[in-house]
Amino acid sequence: MSETRSVLIVDDEHDIRELLVLTLGRMGLRTDTAPSLATARELLAGGRYDLCLTDMRMPDGSGLELISEINTRFPGTPVAMITAYGNVEAAVEALKAGAFDFVSKPVDIHVLRGLVRQALELGERASQGHDDSGSRLLGNSDAMVTLRNTIAKVARSQAPVSINGESGTGKELVARTIHAQGARASGPFIPVNCGAIPTELMESEFFGHKKGSFTGAHSDKPGLFQAADGGTLFLDEVAELPLPMQVKLLRAIQEKSIRPVGASAEVQVDVRILSATHKDLAALTENGSFRHDLYYRINVIGLHVPPLRERTGDLPLLSGAILQRLAQAMKRPAPRLADDAVAALEAYAFPGNVRELENILERALAMADGDLIHADDLHLPRASTPRPTPAQAPAAGTPAAQTVTLPPDPRTMSPYETAGTALPSYIEDIERAAIQQALQENRYNKTKTASALGITFRALRYKLKKLGID
Repeated sequence: MSETRSVLIVDDEHDIRELLVLTLGRMGLRTDTAPSLATARELLAGGRYDLCLTDMRMPDGSGLELISEINTRFPGTPVAMITAYGNVEAAVEALKAGAFDFVSKPVDIHVLRGLVRQALELGERASQGHDDSGSRLLGNSDAMVTLRNTIAKVARSQAPVSINGESGTGKELVARTIHAQGARASGPFIPVNCGAIPTELMESEFFGHKKGSFTGAHSDKPGLFQAADGGTLFLDEVAELPLPMQVKLLRAIQEKSIRPVGASAEVQVDVRILSATHKDLAALTENGSFRHDLYYRINVIGLHVPPLRERTGDLPLLSGAILQRLAQAMKRPAPRLADDAVAALEAYAFPGNVRELENILERALAMADGDLIHADDLHLPRASTPRPTPAQAPAAGTPAAQTVTLPPDPRTMSPYETAGTALPSYIEDIERAAIQQALQENRYNKTKTASALGITFRALRYKLKKLGID
């Protein structure tokens, strides 16, 4: 590391300051020390630092104050918190305040060196303009712009991130982007589906095992934590972890060490934890199926991935990129989506989100003739609009024409009545009734009608044509 790199050490204990100065000096770093927040502020006012290490409790305030100030005034300077051993609450507080990471007292020199290297690498990547967000997460909708901005912020930290979103929204892609933009980009990214590991093998899979520790253990085997050492461990479907494994996972995260099955000693691991689920973890903690302390530890930063129906404006760009990739794999020119195909996609709710979109486009690419994909080539399910609530009785003075009578509910019909084409016909009748009512209420202004229905103007035009509404 270059000798021009500098670190500010803020701690009221002389021995800690001396240890950090000695350790960082051996790494070729220049150091300044401050026994108080006031001194730290003076030093920060006089120069720029590549990293700041601060104690939590200072004589004239809290290290959290310094984290907040540095994040505001010097956003390019990572801050790491020094906390008392076992003080998980303080560590979580620091991460939520914007700390890059934390190290516990007594300071482990090996852990400290790893933290410093990652923090300085992060600053170097930022100065070189590394940013993979544009190419990895497509879309110009407000939801996607917000998501990319949030990812850029959380990537600068080592805090655990809990990613929530419906199935198929791209939670693993979000996790990979956080990893790629962070200080651990050169390290491994290890994804694991927590719901796919048999319960009896979980401990061995996560922590590894020693030869002979159980029947079938013919050799030493490293676990997922060891495989992710220096990088990121992505726990997909984390809500599926059984309670006994949740306890062991919590300890591994807090202590930054694991004990392989059959081993007599613990092994230190340097891993950032990212997790994801389509379930409501907060609700699961309330009913006791997910440990509150583990939820508190992995949900330091929460990140929501929007469903596709909340960003339908991104569909043309997203679809074009998917078709380009699929066509390239098939070694053929990429077709375009016709206007009616785009309108049909924008009118569809996409319960399977981006994954479903990819499947639809892959099928359309295989079946379509020529270089243009039309709505009929997509073979979308016909139930694309949620069932509206029954119309209320018109208020006094309201024209009777605004009252719409819905068709019979198939839940009240016999199996024979709902068989065959009855259900698709019923759904079309619901759509037709809802659109006609919205048109009347908005004086046949199609722009306002589309807005009232929660669909785009182009999607409304497509449905008017499809349903034969003049």
